[in-house]
Formats: sequence, structure tokens, C-alpha cells
Amino acid sequence: MSALVAEGTIVNLDQLLWQAWKSMDVPEGFRAEIIEGTITLSPTGSSRHFDVNNRVLEGLFVQLRGSDWRPGNDCNVIDGLKVLIPDVFVAQREIEEIDHPEGKGLVASGVRLVVETVSSGAENRRRDHVLKRRAYAAAGIPVYVIIDDYDDGGAVTVLSEPDPERREYASSTRVPYGKEAVIPEGPAEGFVIGPDITGERRG
Repeated sequence: MSALVAEGTIVNLDQLLWQAWKSMDVPEGFRAEIIEGTITLSPTGSSRHFDVNNRVLEGLFVQLRGSDWRPGNDCNVIDGLKVLIPDVFVAQREIEEIDHPEGKGLVASGVRLVVETVSSGAENRRRDHVLKRRAYAAAGIPVYVIIDDYDDGGAVTVLSEPDPERREYASSTRVPYGKEAVIPEGPAEGFVIGPDITGERRG
């Protein structure tokens, strides 16, 4: 818990951030997340970003059809007082079971896979590769996938085996564009992120 003392009163910073986030009027075209003690605003992605995410969604819909799980996007994933908005996720089909008590999104315990497609710029890469990696591991999300056009011609990194205490994933596999990255476990086990989704190597 983050806290400070103001005029003899202990103030819970996480709670303050949560209240501020709930009251925000987020500009159109942006999304607001709470990551590592900061409310972060980031713009929605480019047409390339949109296309890659849609290809992942379409593939996951086919993979998960008829199961107790389904893919989604553009939804808050909440871990305590932290808020994350993955580009794509896989969660329980019965949303009511994992609805946040305040109706602000889905609780992280019901999410089994998250995917982030990296936008251009050093800050965006740091957010997905460092900040969100720690946040998703701390939330115990079993599989985190990073699709990154800017990683030496493009690469898919598949992270699994989260250690919430260390805020890290024990297993990390990086696969360059042009080859197939495979989801190792969970409802989407065996799902392939390959050239049909990412295209071939770029640049």
C-alpha cells in the first residue's frame, strides 16, 4: 500500500488514485490506466495496431467457440486498485461472475490471457515491455503476449508462469515475425500468433 502523511493524517495514495480515476472525464481517443502509482493516459492505436488486434480477436473467437471462455477488448481489467486495459484478453464467458463490485470492469482473477500490441515510441515500448509486464505479473495473469513491430524487425514475446510477489514472469519466449509463437497454457493453449496475424519481418 502506498501512503503518505499529510498534517498528521495517513493518506492512502492508491485509494486517492482510484477515486481520481473514477471521476476522470477521459478525452475521446484515449484510455486511462492506473499503473505503478500513476494514472497513465495513452492514445488509441494506428490502423496497423487496430488490424493486428482484430486478427488476434478473430482467431481467438474461432479457437474458443463453444468453450467457457471468450476473447474481448476495450475493457478495464482491475487488480485491487490498479486498472489495466489490454488490447485483447481472454476471460470467463460468464462475465457476471467476474464483474468488478463497482461495475468498473472485470476482476483480474477471471482473465487468463492478455495481449498488447506495441505502438511506436520509446515510452509506449517501455509501458508494454516493462510497466505492464510487472503489472500483469503482479495481478497473476497466466499469459502475457507482446506483439512488437519495433523489436528488430518485429517479434512476439510470450510470457508465462507469473510470480506476483516478484512482479515477473518466470518463462519468456521471443519469436521473430515470420515464425509462429504458440500460447503455452490456459484456454487459448495452442493458439498460434504467426505471419497470418503479424505479417512477415518488417524493415
